[in-house]
Amino acid sequence: MIEDIKNIKPIYPCEPWSVTEEKFDIENNYRNETIFVLSNGYIGMRGTFEEAYKMEKGFGMEGSFINGFYESEKIRYGEMAYGFAEKTQTMLNVANAKIIKLIVDGEEFSIFDGTLIESKRMLDMKNGVLTRSVLWATSKGKTVKIESTRIVSLTNKFAAAIKYSVTPVDFDGEISIVSKIDGDVINNTAENNSRIDYGPYGRVVLMEDAVVENNFSAIKQKSKNTQIGIVTAMRNDIDFDANTENVKDEYSVATELSFSAKKGKAYTLTKYFTYVTTRDFEENALFDSAKNILAELSKGGFSAIEESQRAYLDEFWQNANIEIDGDDMLSQGLRWHMFALLQSPGRDGQTSLGAKGLSGEGYEGHVFWDTEMYVAPFFNFEYPEIAKNILMFRYNTLEEARKRARVLSVDKGCCFPWRTINGEEASAFFLAGTCQFHINADIAYAVNQYVTVSEDYDFLADYGAEILIETARFWCSFGEYVDYKGGKFCINGVTGPDEFAVLVNNNCYTNMMARENMKYAVKAVSYLKENMPEKYAVLAKKIGLEDSEQGDWQKAIDNMYIPYEDKLGIYPQDDSFMSKKRWDIENTPFSEFPLLDKHHPIIVYRHQVSKQADFVLAMFLLSKYFNKEEMKRNFDFYETVSVHESSLSACIFSIVANSIGYYDIAYKYFMTTSRLDLDDYHANTNAGYHCANMAGTWMSMLFGFGGMRINGDELEFAPVLPEKWNSYKFRILFKGRLIEVFVDKNGVQYRVINGEPIAIKSFGEDIVIFP
Repeated sequence: MIEDIKNIKPIYPCEPWSVTEEKFDIENNYRNETIFVLSNGYIGMRGTFEEAYKMEKGFGMEGSFINGFYESEKIRYGEMAYGFAEKTQTMLNVANAKIIKLIVDGEEFSIFDGTLIESKRMLDMKNGVLTRSVLWATSKGKTVKIESTRIVSLTNKFAAAIKYSVTPVDFDGEISIVSKIDGDVINNTAENNSRIDYGPYGRVVLMEDAVVENNFSAIKQKSKNTQIGIVTAMRNDIDFDANTENVKDEYSVATELSFSAKKGKAYTLTKYFTYVTTRDFEENALFDSAKNILAELSKGGFSAIEESQRAYLDEFWQNANIEIDGDDMLSQGLRWHMFALLQSPGRDGQTSLGAKGLSGEGYEGHVFWDTEMYVAPFFNFEYPEIAKNILMFRYNTLEEARKRARVLSVDKGCCFPWRTINGEEASAFFLAGTCQFHINADIAYAVNQYVTVSEDYDFLADYGAEILIETARFWCSFGEYVDYKGGKFCINGVTGPDEFAVLVNNNCYTNMMARENMKYAVKAVSYLKENMPEKYAVLAKKIGLEDSEQGDWQKAIDNMYIPYEDKLGIYPQDDSFMSKKRWDIENTPFSEFPLLDKHHPIIVYRHQVSKQADFVLAMFLLSKYFNKEEMKRNFDFYETVSVHESSLSACIFSIVANSIGYYDIAYKYFMTTSRLDLDDYHANTNAGYHCANMAGTWMSMLFGFGGMRINGDELEFAPVLPEKWNSYKFRILFKGRLIEVFVDKNGVQYRVINGEPIAIKSFGEDIVIFP
């Protein structure tokens, strides 16, 4: 259900470039751990405190994650069938390296003991750091000021650091600082997710070795089944004299720094730490690699990491910032969404972006379709290099997708997994997993959009075309020409984006996107033949591409069956959707939602009710095929049968509502996405980011209010200004230009910030915009 958010008060102070926790409240702690996540696409750290408290269930969860470090176990089925996914894949909670404990005259600092006089934390989105300031008194009344700055480098994937200062406010005395790495960690996935009954249970990151020498401490561990080795290491630099004691036990290493402190003087520890795995280094070189990384970080100092971070973010915000005059809370929410998105994807082509990034254990770290459908567009237009790396993950797992297609009796092409970390299918529920074959077309859509926006034709030739061809091959083999449907090309036994309608025939979204997928393949092959014949010849030989296949794709394109209801003038979601009894959404008590948590799946599946945008999503992605009146009729119908139980839904309804002139409805949907995690609309921010919703907010701004579309190779805009705003401005990268769009009550202005003039369409009119 779409929430009424009018009465929801903002949780955090309205600040343009930061998010601040003004005081500590245990009731808010679990949520704040997500809000204050720092990550760089490789290392992810929840916003837990340096003291590493063991929180009771429901009040917090320690979490440090490495993208691509996962465990796998056999899936236990009550009844097994051929082709079911065989193994789980679960992103693992790794050693906690950010631990710093403070002892003041024998009393350990704790926010739960002594007197917490002041406590403030702030996520600085311009500088990419999390700062903390605490004023605390011991039980004996001795007061210390604690200040820390935490950073996970966006320019060095192996680098993280904490600058930690303590100042005795009203005493001279003995102080100890303990810097620690704790490898005694487990996952909480099974405990927190009632829909699964498999692990990993208990400790599956096994201890192998520990090193403590001079100013280098590290532990080596290995995942139990996947056998991925990992070393977590630290170096502690101080600006004061101290007695140093290094300690190691069964699962941890620590360095204790003890000194006599003087009133009013600040004592600063700079802790550098890193994670290195056998995915990047030889196992026998892990310790040395970690030591070298830390030595380089120390050589440059904390300020060098800060400066590099600031420069990186300056460039990012120069391109990506969205300015809204008239709603400061919305501006803050948008920036936090974009900052969180920037932190989340892998940048090495071997890893991608899970549904919750590296912010928590939710969805086990799995990559879904929403990475390409929702998140990739953000990076296509704001940071194309990251978009390319997201697509390279799919290319680098293409062989696993080919194998999956063979399991499904598809003799040519590939079938990408519904949920995965390593490229293999990990979904144990095939009806709402493997059956969502539309993921092939979704990935193809992302490839085509990336190439169109970036003009990276080398990527198309070397990688993208192969994805387009193999996904097109899948449709030709999986679909069939059906006499009963007038000889049309049908795709039966699928699940579309709406997971309440499973194993249906001719899901309209799937058929339309499959048709588009095959068009992309035809276009790519034609382009390579004409412009890169040598690379085309290499590709054709590699994958055994025959000239006749283009004709096969074109025949399927020309004959694709698209369901249509003449009487109502709408596109049914699938062949059976209109024959089902409509769910009485209006008279269903709020307590009965989410529907699948309160009703047997069969009951939901046999009703006319949609979990999320399905055909409405097709109208957005493929808007060139629909006129305004068609879109209105279909929007009106699907709005009455949709319950929006996915955070992926509201943004799409907002975009389409804007395009048909339903501006108030568009704004209502948009506002439910704009601060969903920041103000905890669904009361589940504690589990981690809703990355697709974050990207959906950006999409609602540019594709919705900005009216942005790509038609062929041409950029189009039809902006609208919400009544509550005075103006807004955004920038995008397109075909080597940085383009700015400014909208206010007087109209719209376009400008090329960097690059050559370019022809676009504005409200259907051809214009040229200049620097």
